[in-house]
Amino acid sequence: MDNIYNKIINTQKKRGGASFALVDPDLKNDINLIDQLKVINDSDFDFLLIGGSLIIDNNYSKRIDLIKSISKIPLILFPGSAYQITNKVDAMLYISLLSGNNPQYLIGEHIQSAGIIHNMNLETIPTGYILVDGGSYSSVAAISKTLPLPNNKFDIIAAHALAGQYLGMKLIYLEAGSGSAVSIDPKLISFLKTKLNIPIIIGGGIKDKTQVSKLVESGAKLFVIGTAIETKDNQKKLIEINQVIHGKS
Repeated sequence: MDNIYNKIINTQKKRGGASFALVDPDLKNDINLIDQLKVINDSDFDFLLIGGSLIIDNNYSKRIDLIKSISKIPLILFPGSAYQITNKVDAMLYISLLSGNNPQYLIGEHIQSAGIIHNMNLETIPTGYILVDGGSYSSVAAISKTLPLPNNKFDIIAAHALAGQYLGMKLIYLEAGSGSAVSIDPKLISFLKTKLNIPIIIGGGIKDKTQVSKLVESGAKLFVIGTAIETKDNQKKLIEINQVIHGKS
């Protein structure tokens, strides 16, 4: 049976692209969590990412159970720290924060969690995580105590991404920050596509189909959508976004 990484690659090939819904299993989302999951199920997402920068109560595991009971698509952990690791998912992004040079998130969290992951026999997808300035101070930047890379310094971003590729990462995740004012520049994607041999995931600031169309035209194929899912009465827009990602519009 295909592992989740292969499913991501095969979905990208078969559908023209793949969309990831991002759900934060924290206290602040309790009121709307079930509604968000129903919207995800009905909006043609391919995968569901679970994770957040900070969990502030002890109901994390219960929320994972709830998400698992409702979701119709594979669950992939997107952990903010080693404490969020669970075997209740199908796989996890094994994230190394390449930008910022904070050793805790570059390798420290990995050392803390390696034995646990081994005992869980959990599929890991090595992912180079790069924060790019999206015009606002993100939760990831605050928690990791790092600064994003300037969004107009393509050569610096490419150097970080290439380092991840040469270290054996299977994915590069470009993050502009949840709810950011702007998303990743399509010109940056075009530039990186000439350098990298591994897939690029884009997250942060993705709000409408016009914006996604420009990113698709630049070569983007993997998209993470989070804040737009949290917004009420947004399902039509999400369906339109996923149609563009999947080459239907």
